[in-house]
Amino acid sequence: MTYDDGLAHRIRETLGDRPGLTEREMFGGLAFMLHGNMVCGVLDDALMARVGPDAYDHALDEPHARPRDFTGRPMRGLVFVDPPGPISDEAFQTWLGRCLDFAESLPAK
Repeated sequence: MTYDDGLAHRIRETLGDRPGLTEREMFGGLAFMLHGNMVCGVLDDALMARVGPDAYDHALDEPHARPRDFTGRPMRGLVFVDPPGPISDEAFQTWLGRCLDFAESLPAK
């Protein structure tokens, strides 16, 4: 499993200690889960942002965003944000806010 510890720490600090938040090894990296649903994650040095299918196209228009594509078929609703990606705290919080909004819209598993 390979992921950027600094980025994982930044996610932990931003998401805080909200109830139902856990971490799990997933996709060869680290995923942050809310009530069993993936919020976001880290793979290598990229942020995996789960924004949902409705926000997917808009997310891909953002700087440094690209489809999450492991198998030759992009997974709608999940994008990678590559470095230098969300450098500012504001941009980082915006990305994580989108991810939380989608995860909170899902029923708990």
